[in-house]
Amino acid sequence: MRPEDSSDLAPATAAAGAVEPDAVERAPAAAVPARTRKPLRRRPLGASLLLLVALGLVGAVYSLFAPANADVDAPGSAQAGRELFLANCSSCHGTQGQGSSAGPTLVGVGAASVEFQVGTGRMPLAQPGAQAPRDYVRFSDEEIADMAAYVATLGPGPSIPSDEDLDLSEADVTRGGDIFRTNCTMCHNYAGSGGALTEGKYAPSVNQTSPRHIYEAMLTGPQNMPVFADSQLTPEMKRDVIAYIKTSSEHPSPGITGLGALGPSAEGLFGWVVALGLLLACAVWLTQKAK
Repeated sequence: MRPEDSSDLAPATAAAGAVEPDAVERAPAAAVPARTRKPLRRRPLGASLLLLVALGLVGAVYSLFAPANADVDAPGSAQAGRELFLANCSSCHGTQGQGSSAGPTLVGVGAASVEFQVGTGRMPLAQPGAQAPRDYVRFSDEEIADMAAYVATLGPGPSIPSDEDLDLSEADVTRGGDIFRTNCTMCHNYAGSGGALTEGKYAPSVNQTSPRHIYEAMLTGPQNMPVFADSQLTPEMKRDVIAYIKTSSEHPSPGITGLGALGPSAEGLFGWVVALGLLLACAVWLTQKAK
C-alpha cells in the first residue's frame, strides 16, 4: 500500500470509532426495573385488615336489622332458670341452648319466645309431632320468668312485652281489622277461629288467647307463623290487632249459630245439607198428603 493511502484511511478510522459528545448526551438512560407490589390480599397484614373490616360491616348490618326491642334483661332469676332449663329442656335444646337433632337452638330467641311457648303449655313438648299443640302449663309464673331470664342471657332477642305494650285503651279496632285481614286471615280465618294447613299442621284459634301471648306470637313467630318485628308492625299496630281479635271474639253471632265462625264453606254446607234437606222433606210430605 502506498504511503499516501494511509492518510486517507486515518480520518475514516477516526470517524468509525469516535462518538460525538452530543450523541452521548442524547443516549437514553437504561430503564430501572419497577418494584412490583404484592396485592393487598396476598399479604398477611392486608388479609387481617380485610377480615377486621368484614367483621365490622357484619356487626353494623346486624345492629341495623336486629329487632328494636331485643334485650338480654328479663325479670326473674337467670341462675334459677338455668337449673330448670338443665332439668327440663337440655335433653332437646342442649346444655348451652345450642340445639341438637331433637330441638332447635335457643340462642337469640329471647325471653318472649320462652314465655309464649312455656306459658301456653306447648313446651316442654310431650312427643314429636307436626307442631306443638297447646296444653296445660307445667310451671308457675315465677319459674317461667326464671327460664325466660336464663334464655335471654344466651343472646339478644325479643323481650317480654310490658304493660304499656298491652294497653288497649287507645287501640284502633278498625285499623286492627284491616291489618288482621291483610296478614292473618289466610291461616287463622277471618274470625280468628284457626284453620288447617299442610302436612298435618294447623293455625290455632286466637279467640281465647291472652293479649300477652298474641303480642309475643307476633314478636317471635312460633311454629309456622312469620315474625312481625316492630319494623314491620309497630307496637301500636300490634295493639290494634289484639283489640280487633278481642272485639270480634266477644261479638255475638247474629244468626242462630255461628257454626264455629269457619266461614262460607261451613255455611254453604249447612245450607245444602240442612236447609235443602228440609225443603226436600217438605216436598215429599206435601206430595204424599196430596195423594
